[in-house]
Amino acid sequence: MEDYLKEALEIVKAQASVRTMTEDEIISMVKSLAGGIKNIFEPAAGGGEMQEALMDPKKAIKEKSIICLESGKAFKILTRKHLAKFGLTPDQYREKWGYPKKMPLVCKSLQRERRKKMKDMKLWEKRIGKKSAAPAAEGEPVAAKAKPAAAKSTRTRKK
Repeated sequence: MEDYLKEALEIVKAQASVRTMTEDEIISMVKSLAGGIKNIFEPAAGGGEMQEALMDPKKAIKEKSIICLESGKAFKILTRKHLAKFGLTPDQYREKWGYPKKMPLVCKSLQRERRKKMKDMKLWEKRIGKKSAAPAAEGEPVAAKAKPAAAKSTRTRKK
């Protein structure tokens, strides 16, 4: 018996032990699960094209992961190194799959975390503060922060 069929039977068996199922439900569930598992393990049998057609680029970016539309794997960030395996740069990947040019290739939760950190850091306020206070305080901090030279050791080496 094929491995994918064994896996499907195990899943249906577990489901049937939890709730009552009719014979038709069991057969239908085994068929659909076996077909789905077979497509996952054997994409060369046409499952790869079907999977690519089913994968919508807009649905690839999820809350906790982003799915690479080239490999089908889930990541938090699509890195340059990963995309290079397929001969693509991030810009080429965005263009190929129809993403906006400036769109980050990261999951939604990570985008939110980064945005929150940037807002908390308030870099725009620090820059404005530095520009107005920089000329007056520029000479002082250097002298104040200068560390005294370390005293040379007076000990002699033993020979």
